[in-house]
Amino acid sequence: MRIVFAGTPAVAIPALRLLAAQHEIVAVITRPDAPLGRKRVLTPSPVASAAENLGLPVLKTAKLDDEATGRISALRADLGVIVAYGGIVREPLLSAPAHGWVNLHFSLLPQWRGAAPVQRALIAGDRQLGVSVFQLVPALDAGDVYAMREVAVPSDATADHALDILAADGAELTSDVVAAMAGGTAVAVPQSGEVTLAPKLTLQDGLLDWSLPVDAVFARYRGVTPEPGAHTTLDGARLKILAAAPAASDSPSLAPGELFGTKGAVLIGTGSTPLAVTRVQPAGKGAMNAADWWRGAHLDAAVKAGS
Repeated sequence: MRIVFAGTPAVAIPALRLLAAQHEIVAVITRPDAPLGRKRVLTPSPVASAAENLGLPVLKTAKLDDEATGRISALRADLGVIVAYGGIVREPLLSAPAHGWVNLHFSLLPQWRGAAPVQRALIAGDRQLGVSVFQLVPALDAGDVYAMREVAVPSDATADHALDILAADGAELTSDVVAAMAGGTAVAVPQSGEVTLAPKLTLQDGLLDWSLPVDAVFARYRGVTPEPGAHTTLDGARLKILAAAPAASDSPSLAPGELFGTKGAVLIGTGSTPLAVTRVQPAGKGAMNAADWWRGAHLDAAVKAGS
C-alpha cells in the first residue's frame, strides 16, 4: 500500500520501520524541530531522524493546515497511519487517503482516550495495558477498532518503559491491520464498554501525596516518570523523585511524609508502608543517589516531605 505515516516521538519509530519494510511510505509527517537541552539546540523529532535514516521523504509541520492538507492529498495515498503525531487530522484530509486513516493508540479502547493513555492507566493502578488500532474519525479516539491486544508490562515499569514495550507490540498489530486492509479482509467493530479519558499530564500531576497508601504513591510515580516527573517539596523547595519502589516489609514505620535515611535509600512515609527512594534531583542541582543527598542535606528532624 502507499502509506502516509504521521508520528513524532520515539514510540512511533517501531511502527514506521516495520511498515517501511513492507509498504511504500510516500511521506512521513512529523512535528517541526524543537529546542532541546540547556542550550536549546533545534533538534529533529525522533521520527524525523528515523525517517531520514530510512531515506523517506519528510514533511515537518506543527499542524495539518490547508497547505499541509494539499501537499499530503496530492500524494494520493491508499492509507494514512498515525502514531502519536501530536496534532489533529480533520476533513478534508481525514478522507484524502483511499482507506482513510488508522491510529495506533496505547490503550484498550474505549479506556483512556486522549493524549496520555499509558500514564493515566499506570496512575490509576490498571493491571491490564494494551494497544488498539482503530479507524480515525473526528471524535477523540472514538472510531471503530480493527484490532486490540493486551500487553504484559512489568509491575514496576515506569511510563517510558511501558511505552517502549507497547510500541513494539503496537507496531506488529499495526502491520497486521494494514496487511489485512491491503488484502481486503480487515473488519472494524464499534468500541464497547466504559469510556475513560486520558488528558495530557501537567506538572501538578507529578506531585506525590504522602497521605495515600504506598501502592497509590508508587502508581503515580510510575505514571509520571519521566515526564512531567514525580516530585515532592521540602521546606518549600521541589525535590524530584527519579527512582523509587515500595520499601521492604521489615522497614521502620513512618508517618506520612516522614523521612528516614538508610545506607542505600531514603525512606519516606506514606499512608501505609514507606516508599524507598534511591535517586533524587534537588532544586538547582543534578541527579544524585538519594543516600548521598540525605547525608549532605542535614535536614531538621521535623521537616517532612510535602512541606
